[in-house]
Amino acid sequence: MADEKKSKSEFEREAEAPQQGLLAEFLHFLLNNKKWWLTPIIVVLLLVALLIVLSGSAAAPFIYTLF
Repeated sequence: MADEKKSKSEFEREAEAPQQGLLAEFLHFLLNNKKWWLTPIIVVLLLVALLIVLSGSAAAPFIYTLF
């Protein structure tokens, strides 16, 4: 019973703590679950997303000359 109360208080303490940002939560996930192989995939996806966003802007002529 004491262990249950301890767990409950830890849960309540975590629930009352301020929320982490998305980047901090992702980093915490990588550290705890040893999923470092996800990092290059995420970086490539972010670069592709950046390329898509920039292709619709004034930077488009400069991006097209790269390819």
